Amino acid sequence: MRTDELDPELAAVVEEVDALGLPEWHELSVDAARRVEDEVFSGDRTPAVADVRNLTFDGPHGEVPVRVYRPKPAVEAASGGADGVRTLVHFHGGGWTLGTLDSIDGPCRELATRADAVVVSVDYRLAPDHPFPVAVDEAAATVAWVAETASAFGGDPSRVGVSGTSAGATLALAACLHGREIEPAAAEIAAQFLLYPIAGDDFETESYRENADGPLLTRADMRWFFDRYLRSPVDAHNPFAVPLRASDLGGLPPATVVTAGFDPLRDDGVALAKRFADEGTPVEHRHYPAMAHGFCSLSDRVADAEEALSAVADDVRERL
Repeated sequence: MRTDELDPELAAVVEEVDALGLPEWHELSVDAARRVEDEVFSGDRTPAVADVRNLTFDGPHGEVPVRVYRPKPAVEAASGGADGVRTLVHFHGGGWTLGTLDSIDGPCRELATRADAVVVSVDYRLAPDHPFPVAVDEAAATVAWVAETASAFGGDPSRVGVSGTSAGATLALAACLHGREIEPAAAEIAAQFLLYPIAGDDFETESYRENADGPLLTRADMRWFFDRYLRSPVDAHNPFAVPLRASDLGGLPPATVVTAGFDPLRDDGVALAKRFADEGTPVEHRHYPAMAHGFCSLSDRVADAEEALSAVADDVRERL
């Protein structure tokens, strides 16, 4: 029986979500889950940034929409210089099945403002319509495109990092693995920032057992997401889908890994950070024992979320 407690501020948010009476993700159809995501979890378009542009580029499976956030001019001038500012390619969460540019709008604005960075948010294709490896292909292609075109929207192509939440963090890491293994000349990723990544597929870890019923994410939800993302059990052995399957996690860009104590994914993130450290990838592991999955999106309500988001932004400024 666990002795730690959920943070009271976060517990209040969880109570509010529970009061809505929403079904869990795995109890919904994909279309219904996406409607809930759009209606309940879309961003509120704060804080203000200097400029937001919706663009597309030709990816390996068709056009890929992106949304580019530029920090306010005073901040930009202080951090960039003539060659532009640091640039962060960000991938939203949602189990590879949910999520839109709108649902991650608020956190992207926060990152742009706090990290003094151009943030490029990616609307990658979703499963089950587009299962693995489509999202990985588009993640790698987006990084290459940003490296080629960053200067056009005020970014510095020599200071490009990747970030993501949950499944998006897995895609960010997959882009780093792709750059190491498949196409090292396409883009040089300077750093990776992984918030509660989906790193493994073992549903019997201690954190999966402790947090099987949530809050905010359940073990059944994760099984549901994997079942829609992977084409077959064979894909679960591919490190681009399940990073802890990689034989070597060394030689990758310096990483920040954020984990939460009440997250089913906690132990996978902890194992990922340990393997980074043991195998030669510089890593900063930031663990928040009283938090739950997705908590960094609650920086306006939860002090630990505010602290975590600020710490990640500090890491972005330091490494890029």
